[in-house]
Amino acid sequence: MQTLDIKEQPINQVKATLSQNISGSEILLKGLIEEGVETIFGYPGGAIMPIYDALYDYTDKLKHILVRHEQGATHAAQGYARSSGKVGVVFATSGPGATNLITGIADAQIDSTPMVCITGQVFAHLLGTDAFQETDVINITTPITKWNYQVTDAAEIPEVLAKAFYIARTGRPGPVVIDITKNAQIQKVDFEGYIKCDHIRSYRPKPIIRTSYVEQAAALINAAKKPFILFGQGILLGNAEQEFKAFVEKSGIPAAWTILGAGAIPTTHPLNVGMLGMHGNNGPNVLTNECDVLIAIGMRFDDRVTGRLDKYAKQAKVIHLDIDPAEIDKNVKATVPVWGDCKETLPLLTQLVDEKKHDDWLAKFRALNQIEIDELITAELHPQTGELTMGEVIHQLNLLTNGDAIIVTDVGQHQMVACRYAKFNNTRSNITSGGLGTMGFALPAAIGAKFGAQDKTVVAVIGDGGFQMTIQELGTIMQSGINVKIIILNNQFLGMVRQWQELFNDRRYSFVDITSPDFVAVAKGYYIEGQKVSEREKLVDALKAMLNHKGSYLLEVMVTKENNVFPMVPQGCSVSEIRLK
Repeated sequence: MQTLDIKEQPINQVKATLSQNISGSEILLKGLIEEGVETIFGYPGGAIMPIYDALYDYTDKLKHILVRHEQGATHAAQGYARSSGKVGVVFATSGPGATNLITGIADAQIDSTPMVCITGQVFAHLLGTDAFQETDVINITTPITKWNYQVTDAAEIPEVLAKAFYIARTGRPGPVVIDITKNAQIQKVDFEGYIKCDHIRSYRPKPIIRTSYVEQAAALINAAKKPFILFGQGILLGNAEQEFKAFVEKSGIPAAWTILGAGAIPTTHPLNVGMLGMHGNNGPNVLTNECDVLIAIGMRFDDRVTGRLDKYAKQAKVIHLDIDPAEIDKNVKATVPVWGDCKETLPLLTQLVDEKKHDDWLAKFRALNQIEIDELITAELHPQTGELTMGEVIHQLNLLTNGDAIIVTDVGQHQMVACRYAKFNNTRSNITSGGLGTMGFALPAAIGAKFGAQDKTVVAVIGDGGFQMTIQELGTIMQSGINVKIIILNNQFLGMVRQWQELFNDRRYSFVDITSPDFVAVAKGYYIEGQKVSEREKLVDALKAMLNHKGSYLLEVMVTKENNVFPMVPQGCSVSEIRLK
């Protein structure tokens, strides 16, 4: 029988030859493969069962990680996206499955993490009837997503999925939710192939670069005597690390980072002067109110960075580079706004700035930071007596990993200590919950981060409170066999709240004294090795045992109970009113 060359067929016959009559569920999976998805974090249920049934035949191309709670799926997808630079993908069923995603979606939205969450929904004819496990996931997630859409017809799936990935990953990234009714998952339609989206008429991911503003910014920088760079996660999201490094080194300007910007240039770079914000370094905070030109790149002037806005950098001309026009002038008025992707705007700016050194100005940062070292850091990192401190644990971890590990932190005192003292030599090596401050983030996020960067050592640094919020994800580690190192810094308190109660509520410790289980025994119940250490002389060997162990490992470190994180900018104060003790 002669094979007919499809080139000779009429167009409608070609389409008929190429199309497949398949279910919406299978169309979805084929689309995910075309988008380059390799790993999915999820939990099955009734309303998404057809998708899971179809997934049974695609496990050679799509790895599914069964979490123990849907919130864990979102945080794992966040960790995956942050370590890999790809879009994280989540599956969940309707009702409680979908509502359990809310915290992680909100976290991804405020931290600009690309994520596509696919939820099952009841049959279309049952919508609005309060059917079993029906919730209005579209209206619930509208305030916390970049885009969402409910699919009721399988024919919509290819176009909607393509739009979802395009929206999630482009411009300022963020989470997208696709809610698919059960009938659309089962329904069979002619599928003619998946086409990726590269344009949406009403959506402009990158604002037009106005070169006149770039020129104005360069003129301000070239005339500045005390310029200062504040850099955030926008550099990492734009894959602009090299462009940023070139700008910093040519201009010779001191640069400080937000916690999500850490790693854009190495912590040890001579022009990296430290961390900004409430628990940031002395020099960057004080000198924010002395610089004459403030250059903000890929950061949003969060309140934890600015402190009291009416006393923030009032003497400075402000240049703000950001891809999201909504961030310009939102909190701090810009003298010159530079809209655009910093991967494109930074080279334009670098071409125009003069090659300079600001040695005297840089020396001021170093002098202020030396005061911090003398009065605070030395005692925190190198205590000679007393109980272990969080800082010395992070310091010893630095020495053993050479600053090359991915550090995933939860939220609290340990988070600020890790962000302050960990060394980040590589991009995408600091993964934490910044804007939402989600306790329980670190354990599932570390799982996702390891799947996203399997050649890297991933260390989760967690407090005793946050660990218990998602402790069940030890089961995900057990079943998946992923290699994650877990350090619990146990001070037997909800430490950050206790610190505030000590400083501002006369030590009225209201419900912050937390009792914990035997974490090592719990881990062993999940077949994860571990140990507990409280003696200084045993710390280094315990860290080595953790890092050298071939699989996942839990190390519980008992640290001093009432040690506070300093420096600190008290709420309602100017950044220049930072306290060292």
